[in-house]
Amino acid sequence: MSVARFVRAARASLHEDIDAAIARDPAAASRSDVVLNSPGLHAIWAHRAAHRLWQRGGAARPVARVMSTLTRAVTGVEIHPGASIGRRFFIDHGMGVVIGETAVVGDDVMLYHGVTLGGRSLARGIKRHPTLGDGVTVGAGARVLGDIEIGADVQIGANSVVVKDVPAGAIATGIPAAVRMPGMPGEDPYEALFAEPALFI
Repeated sequence: MSVARFVRAARASLHEDIDAAIARDPAAASRSDVVLNSPGLHAIWAHRAAHRLWQRGGAARPVARVMSTLTRAVTGVEIHPGASIGRRFFIDHGMGVVIGETAVVGDDVMLYHGVTLGGRSLARGIKRHPTLGDGVTVGAGARVLGDIEIGADVQIGANSVVVKDVPAGAIATGIPAAVRMPGMPGEDPYEALFAEPALFI
């Protein structure tokens, strides 16, 4: 990839991330406000650079790890440089988020503060962390643990602990998380928004 093409792609990605942050954060006053004051966005940008180094392998990996550590110190967000993060990813508030080495996060995913995408195994060389599909939202303090699949458009409630696969479009709340599909027979779609208070805690 030429330098000019790389710069264009990087600029487009930055703009896309900013637009995603503004769309998902009602407190965002302006683009400059988001750029200057969103630790979740800063963590994502630093991760994208660290991940590129991680993919090079060899001597670049320790540098990527140091970048990740410095980013955690500044933003309160810990993303292992090996984690694969999709487009338009947003972390609201940021503080306390942990994303493990083998986690895979799809496009248009949103995490709130205190979320852990963690492992349940100490084995090396295997996938230990979850895969989140496109459009997933994970509430504050939730733990998603192990090599599990979270389908597209899933909503995970605040402080829930998810240790099993969740099908696309489902809602998962509680400890351990119970899974239900929205729009049960006879259920009013508007009232269904409030049927899971854990989504909003």
